[in-house]
Amino acid sequence: MSNAIESRIAELGLTLPDAPAPAANYVPFVQSGSLVFISGQISNGPDGLICGTLGDDTSVKDGVAAARACGLALISQLRAACGGDLTRVKRVVKLTGFLNCTADFTDQPKVVNGCSDLMVAVFGEAGRHARAAVGAPSLPLGVAVEIEGIFEIA
Repeated sequence: MSNAIESRIAELGLTLPDAPAPAANYVPFVQSGSLVFISGQISNGPDGLICGTLGDDTSVKDGVAAARACGLALISQLRAACGGDLTRVKRVVKLTGFLNCTADFTDQPKVVNGCSDLMVAVFGEAGRHARAAVGAPSLPLGVAVEIEGIFEIA
């Protein structure tokens, strides 16, 4: 379905991936009232999984790109939750980012900005959200970043 949000995504030179299938015993999203809770989306780009450890073998710049990839997957899941119509999105409520990083890595907020900046670029003021950025000693499949989100829809 063509709409203003899809047009903005195209103007940004981005393409949404297909909504990723769950990797285990869970559903990709749950709607409760007007809120959509999207399960953690791992960093997966056009060339496959984006793996690595921030503060070791992965730069902040590469982490930002991984977080942006998570954001694209979140928007894909959101599109599925909205029946293909992203204009139903009223607000990005909260993002929680998890980073595979060393114990002394402290730039989690800079990395998760890759996703946060994408939400604002795509949804404008409705893309501004509450957020957490957390370091972890490992993530599923060795990915660099995983981000979950809560969204309000009409």
